[in-house]
Amino acid sequence: MAFTGKYEVESDENYDDFMRKIGIPSDIMEKGRNFKIISEVVQNGNDFTWSQHYPGGQSMTNRFTIGKEADLETMGGTKFKATVKMEGGKIVADFPNYHHTAEIAGGKLVEISTAGGVTYKRISKKIA
Repeated sequence: MAFTGKYEVESDENYDDFMRKIGIPSDIMEKGRNFKIISEVVQNGNDFTWSQHYPGGQSMTNRFTIGKEADLETMGGTKFKATVKMEGGKIVADFPNYHHTAEIAGGKLVEISTAGGVTYKRISKKIA
């Protein structure tokens, strides 16, 4: 499937501005600034399991089906309900305080989050 794989963050843009915009405390921002987050995605048709693994053994997993409401969790631990969509090959989801898209472009996982006019872009290379 198009998204299935394991990806490691290789670059990002506007990390500080975006994290401040969504209310992440400065001490947490500082710790996360240089994390090499590993995203592991398993796609089976419209069903997804999307995990993020952080240094120190912490991880978060969201399971969802395109077009159906799902229980999701933010990186800050906030639980919410959302319907994840597929638009033009991009996964699209509205989190409580930001809009998020993910796509595979040039073999890389490209994620873009937008909150109040601030856009955060994270690019991850495929490692498995």
